[in-house]
Order: sequence, then C-alpha cells, then structure tokens
Amino acid sequence: MKTALISLSMRGGAAALALTLAQLAHAHAYPTHQAPAAGSAVPASQKDVAIDFDDSLEPAFSSITVTDAHGGAVTSGKTVVDPSNSKHMSVSLNPLTPGVYTVSWVAVAADGHRTQGHYTFTVK
Repeated sequence: MKTALISLSMRGGAAALALTLAQLAHAHAYPTHQAPAAGSAVPASQKDVAIDFDDSLEPAFSSITVTDAHGGAVTSGKTVVDPSNSKHMSVSLNPLTPGVYTVSWVAVAADGHRTQGHYTFTVK
C-alpha cells in the first residue's frame, strides 16, 4: 500500500512538472515565419521585414532592426505590431543596395517573457 502511494505520488509529481515545463515553453514568443527568410537572396526592391511569432507580442517592448554590412541602420520608421494580429511584427526599409543585411529582433510576449535573435539575408 505504501509503495503504491509513493509510486502514485511520484507519477503525480512528474505530471505536474511536465505541465509546468509545457506552460513555460509557451510563455516565450518564437518566430514561425520570416520575410525575407533567413539566408535568402532578395531583390533590391524589398520594402520591409516581417516576422510572425507563435505568441502575442507586447508592442511597446518588441522590435526589429535591420543593418547593412557596415552596421548602419536601414529601417525607415518604427517597428509595428499589427493591431489585428498581435503575433505579426514588421518594419519598413529604406532603399537597399546589393549586400548582406542583418535582421535583429526582440520579442516580448504578452506575459512579459523576452526572446531575441538575428539572421541575415542578401540583396542581389
């Protein structure tokens, strides 16, 4: 009887831990789609960078910056989190010239958890 209770208690504890970890995994916003995509080659007519996330974003603390190979900013205006889709964030770009560009993003989920990352794309 005592062994069965201990076993049941251990299984319950393991289930509670798994549930907690699953909730923590969903507490951060991670990219699901990027345009332009990481490593892609795009024409100089590229007008913006847009990233979709798997969780709603807090607009005041989420951002995208895009820099050229020399570290100069090429964004025009502020990052926008779409009011009708709080999982979509974008920023407009100045005219681009051929070269490699770095996209750096910060995503703060609606619950306050922060993630960040970066990737590059090339303009032909």
